Amino acid sequence: MTAGLFDTLRELNLSWFAAINADAGLDGWQLAGALFAAERVILLAPLALVVLWLTGRRGTRQAAVEAALAVLCGLTVSGAIGALWFHDRPFAVGIGQTFLAHAPTSSFPSNHGTIMLVTALMLATSAAPSARRWGLVLLPLAVLVAWSRVFVGVHWPLDMLGALVLAVALVAVFRLHLLTALSAAVTGWGVAVHRRLLAPLIDRGWLRP
Repeated sequence: MTAGLFDTLRELNLSWFAAINADAGLDGWQLAGALFAAERVILLAPLALVVLWLTGRRGTRQAAVEAALAVLCGLTVSGAIGALWFHDRPFAVGIGQTFLAHAPTSSFPSNHGTIMLVTALMLATSAAPSARRWGLVLLPLAVLVAWSRVFVGVHWPLDMLGALVLAVALVAVFRLHLLTALSAAVTGWGVAVHRRLLAPLIDRGWLRP
């Protein structure tokens, strides 16, 4: 039964990849846009956390800290999965078209997908309104990044599904009381360091204390 399930998932992965992966003739603005989405949109995730920290109050800063900690946990888990169960990328097995140079590392789950989805879901489920707004902006962008990585041929669709499952699990774990308390403590330490290191800018009113 397990073998049958894996065969079904493999067939779905191949068929979904064939439906999403770009044709060999991809060029011009379409290629440039796909590569931008696949490589650069992810930078909005850390940018959102920095903006929330610099402009937000305590609750907003805690939301940013929780998201950052969740991303670190997600990347750790993703790395462990890749080390224990290596899964070739499409170009490594000669399937589909590839438009982005990439090392033949393990593909499952996607680190890009993990970073975007964890950040977006953590912020979207936060109690801080400004963090929720950022999360709702990042969610469709996370979908765009996931799609584009498959489109340019460096990931399988199930790599992105794995990233989504991991992100949902991490959000559920980080909403537990113990980790909320830990995030609050880390936020307090961060605020203390922030006030000490950036005191001149805070005194001039350029940054929130």
